[in-house]
Amino acid sequence: MRTILVTNDDGIASDGIIRLAQAAKEFGTVWVIAPDGQRSAASHSITLHSPIDICPYDFPVEGVQAWACSGTPGDCVRVGSLYVMPVRPDVVLSGINYGYNAATDIQYSATVGAAFEAQFLGYQGIALSEGAYGDHEVTDHYLLSILKKLIGKETPQGCVLNVNFPGCPLSECRGILEDRPVSGGTFYHDRYVELEKLPGNGIRLMVEGIYNEDAEEGTDFRAIVENYISISTVRNVG
Repeated sequence: MRTILVTNDDGIASDGIIRLAQAAKEFGTVWVIAPDGQRSAASHSITLHSPIDICPYDFPVEGVQAWACSGTPGDCVRVGSLYVMPVRPDVVLSGINYGYNAATDIQYSATVGAAFEAQFLGYQGIALSEGAYGDHEVTDHYLLSILKKLIGKETPQGCVLNVNFPGCPLSECRGILEDRPVSGGTFYHDRYVELEKLPGNGIRLMVEGIYNEDAEEGTDFRAIVENYISISTVRNVG
């Protein structure tokens, strides 16, 4: 029986982590240790110079022990596996993230960052994301079969598995593309716009993203744009 740690970066109350934990019960004993609020774009950061609070959480999936954590998703993997859980996890599932984590956006993703923290600690790391503006039909239809395929799969040192489900109706999903290389592009071309002037010649800015679907053929980005589920092996340092 596997021991599975589930975390995310959208917060412990998010719909995605509830659906993932429910599915994960098919494969072992599930613990949820996740942020107490939104932590998107926290990348692979961890907390070193301030305390971390953890509290039991009334999670709405029967049989799952859950804790809410004041830190980052990376902290959740560390605190969960090194302190809260009685045994180390075999696999860490991170997600299901609200919005894609593909192409160069991966470097900012705290969903993927948590999977990398798992890998660094010696556990399998799998990150899962879905389109932010679609429904859950594709994810919910394929989730169990993809977890069955990926949990326990050997990955090279320093690598995690990264899954993106397209946010389209199930009838428009074209299937699964595996081993997609990571695109060098980005879903949003960012710019900064001025909100107001501040005292002392300061300026208050806000990022504004312009959506983009121009992606290289054969990549994770192109797979999602064309309504495929993309499965990639993503490498970090190590």
